Parts: sequence; structure tokens; C-alpha cells
Amino acid sequence: AVAHGEGYANFKHQGNAKVIESNHLAAIRFIDHYGKSTQRYPFNPNGSPHGLTGVTTTDGRFTVMMPHPERVFRNVQMSWHPKKWHQHADGASPWLRMFRNARVWVN
Repeated sequence: AVAHGEGYANFKHQGNAKVIESNHLAAIRFIDHYGKSTQRYPFNPNGSPHGLTGVTTTDGRFTVMMPHPERVFRNVQMSWHPKKWHQHADGASPWLRMFRNARVWVN
């Protein structure tokens, strides 16, 4: 699920893209089907520069991101997915793995 415009990496008034890049703080990027960061739609739905969609702090304790995995934790919530994903008995989308991993880490 995408909330267009939210999460667009805009450094016009605040922040510095060069600092993010040089300190390896880009945590998540939109990529094309070749694994390269992209600004092209539909791979990058909001056109964020260099595909930037998530940034982390220098200590890695806080990360912000534009994709909304909480909106698509089940396959039926997705606007599209491969038909073979219907085979999963619990109906979980790949995004649910992120939440399951967080729970394992907390426990």
C-alpha cells in the first residue's frame, strides 16, 4: 500500500541527502526488477530521489520508512501479488515477516 506523497525524500528545507549517502543511512530503497535503485514509476511510486524510502539514525536504533507494511500484512490486502502466494496457508504476505522478526527479536 502506498500513500502517495508521504515519504517523498525532500531535502529542500531540512536534512542533507549527501550526509545520508556518505554515512550509509539509507535503510530502504525502491528498486527495479534488476535490483537497482530507481526513481521510475511504478517501482518508485512517489519519485523519491535515488529510490530513497527509508532512513536510519547513525546508531541504527530508529528507522523511518515510506512503505506501509501494516496495511498489507495479508495477501488479500494487496492490490496485486503473484497467484502462487495464495498457496500460503495463513495468507501472510511477505511484509508480515518484518513483524514476526521483530517479535522474535523482542522475545
